[in-house]
Amino acid sequence: MGEHRDGNGRERGPHVRVAVIGSGFGGLGAAVRLRREGITDFVVLERAGSVGGTWRDNDYPGCACDVPSHLYSFSFAPHPDWPRAFSGQEHIRAYLEQVADVFGLRPHLRFDSEVTMMRWDAERLCWDIETSGGPLSADVVVSATGPLSDPKIPTGAELPGLDSFPGRVFHSARWDHGYDLRGKRVAMIGTGASAIQIVPAIQPEVGRLTLFQRTPPWVLPRVDRAIGGVERWLHRQLPFTARARRGLLWGIRELQVQAFTKRPEVLGVVERVAKRHLARTVEDPALRARLTPGYRIGCKRILLSNTYYPALTRPNVDVVASGLAEVDGSTLVAADGTTAEVDAIVFGTGFHVTDMPIADRVVGADGRTLAEAWADGGMRSLRGASAAGFPNWMTIIGPNTGLGNSSMILMIESQLAYMADFVRQLDVLGGRVALDARPAAVAAWNERVQRRMERTVWNTGGCTSWYRDANGRNTTLWPGTTAEFRSATRRVELSEYEVLRAPRPGTENTGGARNWNTAKVEAGA
Repeated sequence: MGEHRDGNGRERGPHVRVAVIGSGFGGLGAAVRLRREGITDFVVLERAGSVGGTWRDNDYPGCACDVPSHLYSFSFAPHPDWPRAFSGQEHIRAYLEQVADVFGLRPHLRFDSEVTMMRWDAERLCWDIETSGGPLSADVVVSATGPLSDPKIPTGAELPGLDSFPGRVFHSARWDHGYDLRGKRVAMIGTGASAIQIVPAIQPEVGRLTLFQRTPPWVLPRVDRAIGGVERWLHRQLPFTARARRGLLWGIRELQVQAFTKRPEVLGVVERVAKRHLARTVEDPALRARLTPGYRIGCKRILLSNTYYPALTRPNVDVVASGLAEVDGSTLVAADGTTAEVDAIVFGTGFHVTDMPIADRVVGADGRTLAEAWADGGMRSLRGASAAGFPNWMTIIGPNTGLGNSSMILMIESQLAYMADFVRQLDVLGGRVALDARPAAVAAWNERVQRRMERTVWNTGGCTSWYRDANGRNTTLWPGTTAEFRSATRRVELSEYEVLRAPRPGTENTGGARNWNTAKVEAGA
């Protein structure tokens, strides 16, 4: 790590080879992969005071994962001691702390260092980064902030009267543990993955719970169980058994992909399972009708729960089949006119996924932010990683890398392999060099992705979901198998990038914002 000064000799803080943003699965995975590549000149910038990402921030009652634990962990860091088939938030967070310790990542972590702005320096071919912990610069930036990191909370302008609500208001991802819900009248806004865990967790203790449901979710039984001591001992003593378990879980989900991406009509079988699950647990036909979705299963995220429907049948729970429209003092008014008096509002309204706030803080080669570059056509990148005009900048869990039925850890590991080859290519090229994705390559990749997206249940299932942006474009999910994505990101194709070299001393630059020498490189060069 060296010191970096700008053209006027002013100190710009330390300089590192790689700056990783975020310390969730993506950021810690990137750090492990960098060390495995022999790279130790890097930092992990984390805005909070500990690692964990979304599994640190989301500690609401009942928080757990809906992907089996043995698949929701790194292949290079198997964990034989998962306590349940679907483990809770506290166990996943503890696993990430363990990864940071076992792989020696602590010296690289910079806590309380939120990135406020980063700008590409075309002269020096590096990123100048401003953080709440001070400035620094880096040759390469790996953004691993994740799509579920910034909660979407309605403002007073979007929800009239909210600012004058006299009670307590918080988002599921910013749970107020200092507020005692016992005996309170609580409104749960939203019916997504967080809400179906929160509702059964808080229902027994609140005085009254009112669920504002804009759209009912499809809910399947959660086949969860405790993993016994003998089973865990077996995984510790015979690691191949854990690998086999992981492989089986992966294979089953790979076989499911075609139903989501090519043949949504076969999902009717799954719908019947979900309807039977609803019918077994909700006897009241009027309530059952309000909880029955009117779109194809899989169009929105399929949820897993054995306790959500039973909680909704309890005497102290009301289900309002309409979204929240306004707030009048302590009275909440739904779009259909239904009212409820409440003491607290819990928003389960999701996250900024297709409009990630980090995009407003990244200024590329032409002086535009990433958000401005994506303003017209939506989020887009090359192989989910590189954006044109933003050299040596990569995302982990970038555009069109999400999954609708499997573990995101599989996609993260594929992107880590791509990141590792990206850094290797910079070494091979030598000198002060950067790689900038060609606009034509980005366009071609995204055209292929969107063409495949047309037949998927996410685009044809008749719902509105957070998978799609304001223009209806699905910029979130990957329309294929994880094996296909792994193959597509196995290596960097140099023909898809421009190679940028720092100007030679004494060479005058006349290229405006892009004032560097560009080497045209063909595949295999």
